[in-house]
Amino acid sequence: MDYTILRDLAIIIIFAKFFGLLARRVKAPQVVGEIVAGLLIGPSILNFVNQTEFISQLAEIGVILLMFSAGLETNLNDLLKTGFKAFLIAVAGVTVPLIGGTILYMCFHGFSAVGTEEFYSALFIGVILTATSVSITVQTLREMGKLKGEVGTTIMSAAIIDDVIGIIVLTFVIGFKNPDSNPGKVILSTLLFFACAVIIGWIIYKIFKMADMKYPHTRRIPIMGLALCFCLAYVAETYFGIADITGAYVAGVVLCSINDSGYIAEKMDTNSYMLFGPVFFASIGLKTNITQIDGNLILFCIGFVLVGLICKIIGCGLMGRLCRFSWPDSLKIGVGMMTRGEVALIVSQKGLSVGMIDSKYFTAVILLIIVSSISTPIILKALYASDDRRLAKANA
Repeated sequence: MDYTILRDLAIIIIFAKFFGLLARRVKAPQVVGEIVAGLLIGPSILNFVNQTEFISQLAEIGVILLMFSAGLETNLNDLLKTGFKAFLIAVAGVTVPLIGGTILYMCFHGFSAVGTEEFYSALFIGVILTATSVSITVQTLREMGKLKGEVGTTIMSAAIIDDVIGIIVLTFVIGFKNPDSNPGKVILSTLLFFACAVIIGWIIYKIFKMADMKYPHTRRIPIMGLALCFCLAYVAETYFGIADITGAYVAGVVLCSINDSGYIAEKMDTNSYMLFGPVFFASIGLKTNITQIDGNLILFCIGFVLVGLICKIIGCGLMGRLCRFSWPDSLKIGVGMMTRGEVALIVSQKGLSVGMIDSKYFTAVILLIIVSSISTPIILKALYASDDRRLAKANA
């Protein structure tokens, strides 16, 4: 055994936690601090830690656990209650950024024919932009007392549906990229996986529900849940040729409605918080080579951020208007949906692992997360303040 991996893990955990807490102090997402820590200790700056196969494998487990936790936090009842409006807004919130990101990449690297390597790289940049992370939006709306309103509920539900659609799109794109695949086979295998997930998932849900009633709040439930997560991740990748994170997400959704789903999520968070999460986010920084940054990449990063923000506002906002929300409320929905976070990083990591994008594009993703996380609360508060002033004038 090479014991330097123990030293590397110690350095990663210490730096990731320190910079994560520092980021939280300045009101930035904690994951941004962990990524900066990886960049600092990696080959680009201090060269304390190098990316190894072991760290890559730990990071992959971290991705799987994060997607399992995201599935566990999905509220199926909320999805059913919000109905068609949230679904349409989510579809627009995926479609417009997908197209915008693809065109952006092609503007820098040339317009390629469908089916070529460059085309799939362009398409994958669009896939990264489909992800939505509304944790900061939710906290902002909660602080203003607007979370339980129609706009707040729609944003939360649309974000959940957005991520589900985004994972499905990711599954298709990775499947199409395989040179041995054909469109019919990819579509069939994906549909077959989700069909099996519904049927077998219902049976597994019933088994877990009975076990949860017999052994409530015991450690065996999270242990069984973790085994299910790894099992479905393996089955998805090995037998259906789709992303392992899709299987992990489905495992979380299967268990999200049992009584102890929160308890399972709590135990998963412990694992993620202490080891797998910091390793995953720090590994993003380790892979990001700032020596590759040149004028062209800087322009791409600026374009990536602008397209990422504007496409969410246009897609979700216009669809909100078509769903008969007022123009001010439609704008709030668009702005509320433009934050990015862990899912964008997970998708980027998956693209790098299958050879669809270069590691230098992590710089653009990190920049988008930072800008969207800072700008969204400011713009939302300004929009609601404008509404309050307009209402006060009308009542005067």
